Amino acid sequence: MKRWLPVIYASAFPLQWLILHFSGIHLEPHWEALSSGMSIFGAAFLLSWGAELAQLDIPQALAIAFLALIAVLPEYAVDMYFAWQAGKDPSYVAYATANMTGANRLLIGVGWATVVIAFWLKNGLREISLDKEQRLEVLTLVVATLYSFVIPLKGTLSLVDAFFLVLLFVAYMIVASRAHVVEPELEGPLETIARFAPRIRRIFTLGCFAYAGLTIFTAAEPFAEGLLRSGRTLGIEEFILVQWLAPLASESPEFIVATLFALRGNPHAGVGTLVSSTVNQWTMLVGMLPICYSISAGHLSAMHLDARQVSEVLLTSAQSIFALVVIANFRFSLAEAGLLLVLFMIQLFFPSPQFRLAYSVVYLVVACALITLKRSVRLSVVMSAPCFLRRSLRRYLVKVKR
Repeated sequence: MKRWLPVIYASAFPLQWLILHFSGIHLEPHWEALSSGMSIFGAAFLLSWGAELAQLDIPQALAIAFLALIAVLPEYAVDMYFAWQAGKDPSYVAYATANMTGANRLLIGVGWATVVIAFWLKNGLREISLDKEQRLEVLTLVVATLYSFVIPLKGTLSLVDAFFLVLLFVAYMIVASRAHVVEPELEGPLETIARFAPRIRRIFTLGCFAYAGLTIFTAAEPFAEGLLRSGRTLGIEEFILVQWLAPLASESPEFIVATLFALRGNPHAGVGTLVSSTVNQWTMLVGMLPICYSISAGHLSAMHLDARQVSEVLLTSAQSIFALVVIANFRFSLAEAGLLLVLFMIQLFFPSPQFRLAYSVVYLVVACALITLKRSVRLSVVMSAPCFLRRSLRRYLVKVKR
C-alpha cells in the first residue's frame, strides 16, 4: 500500500480543485490561486508518470517528441493563457514575459544546482559527469540562447522569432528521434503497473493523461487570474507573483524528480532531464507566445516589450549562457552549482530594470572568465559543435549504407 501513496497524494491535489470547479464554489482570490496551483502541481506529477509508462507502448520517435512536450505542459498552459489574453489586453504581455523568464531562470538557477547539491549531500562527491549523449540538447540550447539575445535587442517577440524557435525545436526532435533510447527504469508504483497486462497498463496511462489534462485545462485560467487578484488584494506586485509563484507550481515536480535521480545515484540523468526541459522552454514555449498572441488579436502582430521586460529577457539569456559554459566540459562541480545558485538568489532582491541589465553583464563576465581560466571548458566550447555534427553525419552515413 505504501508504494501507492504517491499516486494517491498526486491524484488528491487535482481532485479537490475539480470538486470546487464543477460545484460552482468561488473562493477568495488567494485561496483560489492556492487550490488551482496545487492541482497543477499534482497534475504535473501524473503527466510525468504517464509519460514514463507510455514509453513502453509507443514507438521510440513518438515517445521522444511526446515526452519532451509533456514535461513542460503545465508551464505551457499558464503562459499560453497570458499570451492569449495579451492579444486582447496588451497589459498581459508583461505577465507572459514574467512567467516565461521566471520559469527559465528557476529551472537553471535552482533546478540544475539542486541536483548537484543533493548528490553531494547523499554521496559526498563534489562533481558529476553528464552523459555525452546530451550533446544534442546542449548544442540546441546554445543555438536557442544565442538567438534569444536578438529579442531584447529589437524589443519585440515576433512571429519571425516564433518561426525560428519552433523550427529549431522540430529539428531537435527529428535528430533526437534517431538517437538510441533506453527503456525507462520504473520504480515504486510505476514498476508494479508496468507488470500489469498491457490493456490495463494502457488504460491507467490514458487515465493519467485525461485526468491531468482536464485539471490543467480547468485550472490554468483561475490560477493565473487568482495570482493577479491576490497581488492586488495583498499589495504585492503582480509581475513578481507571476514570475516566481506560477513557475513554482508547474516546475516543482520536475525539480523533485530530478533530485530523486540524484539521491538514487543517477545525477547525470537528473541534470539531463532538466537540460532537456530547458531546451523545450527556450524553443517551443517562447516560440508559441507570439503565435497565441496573434491568433487572439485576430491579426499578425508582434508582442512589444517595455524596458522592464527587455531587461528580464536579457538577464534570462545571460544566465543561460553562463550555465552552458559551466557544463560545456560535461562536468558539473559543487562549486559551480553553488555559484549558479548564489548568482540566482542575489538577483531576486533587486528587481529594478537597471540592476537586471547590470547583472546580465555580471553573468557574461563570469562566463568569459570561466572560458579564459579553464582550459577544459575552453576546448569544449570550441569543439562541442564540430564533434557532434561529425558524429551525427557518421551515423547518418552508416544508416544510408544499410
